[in-house]
Amino acid sequence: MNQAALKIRTDLMLHDLGIDPQVIAHRTLPYFEEVSEHLLEDTETDAETGKVYRLISPAAAAWHQMKQQAATDGVGIYLVSAYRSLDYQAGLIRIKQQAGIPPEAFFTSLAPPGCSEHHTGRAVDINTPGCDEVTGVFGETDAFQWLKTHAARFGFVMSFPLNNPWGFIYEPWHWCWHPQPK
Repeated sequence: MNQAALKIRTDLMLHDLGIDPQVIAHRTLPYFEEVSEHLLEDTETDAETGKVYRLISPAAAAWHQMKQQAATDGVGIYLVSAYRSLDYQAGLIRIKQQAGIPPEAFFTSLAPPGCSEHHTGRAVDINTPGCDEVTGVFGETDAFQWLKTHAARFGFVMSFPLNNPWGFIYEPWHWCWHPQPK
């Protein structure tokens, strides 16, 4: 699907959610094609909830290598989110709407359907034992310091640093696999 078709699909999903696409138009968010489900593999399972996190195979392999190296270095990391379908992303927005949160507020921490790196099967949200999930507090952990130093070796890049150009909050937990050509 090309970028124009993705934009149309995203605008239709926003319309179905009752959100004017102009709410995000000024943010110049990129559009990401949703990876085909058959290209995803089970990567990690949450021991408490049984939730299965899925990534494309090369991103999963890079995640496993990075997690193993972190453990070798005495740092525990685990997934709290990976692949999300466009429909799942829309469901997250519905939850925010039902809580009475306006789009201008939730679109600083939640991408609209079509604009989330999670659709690619390459993005992960990471946590470490003893830390609240997906909060800025993660940026104060040893795990985050380890990721800043080592994640690029495994192809992972932090997508939303402070003052990022897309208007998202600082997300030290969100990393996306972008391997460097050899």
